[in-house]
Amino acid sequence: MEISFFFYTFAIHLIINVKKETLNYKDLFQKVISLLSAPGKAWDEIEQRSEGRAVMTSFVYPLIGLCGLSEFVGSFIGKDLDPELFQVALTRCCAVAVALFGGFFLAVYLLEKLGEHWLVRFESHERMMVFVGYSLVVTFVLDIISGLFSIAVLHWILQVYTLFIVFEGARRLMKVEESRLTGYTVIATIIILLCPTLIEFIFNKLSVILN
Repeated sequence: MEISFFFYTFAIHLIINVKKETLNYKDLFQKVISLLSAPGKAWDEIEQRSEGRAVMTSFVYPLIGLCGLSEFVGSFIGKDLDPELFQVALTRCCAVAVALFGGFFLAVYLLEKLGEHWLVRFESHERMMVFVGYSLVVTFVLDIISGLFSIAVLHWILQVYTLFIVFEGARRLMKVEESRLTGYTVIATIIILLCPTLIEFIFNKLSVILN
């Protein structure tokens, strides 16, 4: 019951934030394809747009919603419908959404601290949100696919591509100096990939305790 209530509250929060502005799904998918096929060019376009917090409603929230929906639908594929399965599907859907949502903000916070202490400079919070949000594109796409199909091993192998996307983002958007670009890219990639995993692990542990 607690999980169901939390899920509906979280879902309503996402819907309200997305509805604040008209969502162009065609533009959303074009951004995804552009980042995956030509990261360098995509980051240049992102910098020119100066989205700031708008990245949440135009990119992050919609893709989190699609990841959760994919996980929910995938839970019923090849199985008989019953109340217990619905509860499992709801929990899995919530776990994915919370992991991505919480992981996003945790990654933003940690990378801001990394910039302050290692790069010795203060980055705009909005710029960091843009950097992390778009750098999660591979995670978003793979979560949508893995929600419907079992690609456990392939999922983690393909995550390596995040390294290249983060590299281009660090170079073109964050303007990290060349001498620290490689190190920053590796650390940022690890943070961006592990934060959602950490949040999901904590959520799953708490869901067991609460239920």
